[in-house]
Amino acid sequence: MTSVHENPAVADRWVRTLTTSSAPRIQLVCFPHAGGTANYFLSLARALPAEVEVLAIQYPGRQDRRAERARTSIAELVDEADAVLQARLAGPFAFFGHSMGAVIAHEVTQRRARAGARLPQRLFVSGRRAPDQPPCRPNPPRTDVGILEDLREAGGTHPLFLTDAELRAELLRVMRADYQAIDSYAWHAQPPVNCPITALTGDADPQASVAAVRAWSAHTSAGFDLRVFSGGHFYLDEHRSEVAGAIGEGLLPLP
Repeated sequence: MTSVHENPAVADRWVRTLTTSSAPRIQLVCFPHAGGTANYFLSLARALPAEVEVLAIQYPGRQDRRAERARTSIAELVDEADAVLQARLAGPFAFFGHSMGAVIAHEVTQRRARAGARLPQRLFVSGRRAPDQPPCRPNPPRTDVGILEDLREAGGTHPLFLTDAELRAELLRVMRADYQAIDSYAWHAQPPVNCPITALTGDADPQASVAAVRAWSAHTSAGFDLRVFSGGHFYLDEHRSEVAGAIGEGLLPLP
């Protein structure tokens, strides 16, 4: 497999440009949830201020990257995403990650901090408990039936992907890899990052209680903000304009 370090064409497959600006003031990089794709953030991207150029990470193994091996560890995803972003982030930037994407965004930020690289202007973590918090499910689903039940409980998955046999098989292929990645992830204590964190969550999220999300405050030395919305794990589908407003407030005006 050709790595992102070796071939710019491979690197380009990792990043989707969702919105462009003639005079961008900042780039926002979005990291999807387990089973998610870059296009999930398209509606949110369009709701953001025009000065924000929105990019989104497309993980291997899905949509136009279906023929590629889906990664089964957070470390792999972090390593490759970080390598891509080194070349794509020329000016001010911020990260937004939802669920598994929040873990990846935070780990990329930590990696950049250790390397002495520029950090995000702000890290937005959505629908995910802080990394030092205990698992929300001590016995994660290991079977296809369990994964499908988990998806139904969380919401956010189009019903057709749960009922159509071909689409369901494709979804499960991706979910097995993503669940393996996130369920094998182990937090190793690291210094708080020197960039502000905004944590966002739904007040009825079965995967991330408000208290567990508030615990992100211990992972930054540069300021913390918590935004709680009504709803479950995919609260942002119902509160897209409010989420866009919270992101805009966190990014603009820049110093």
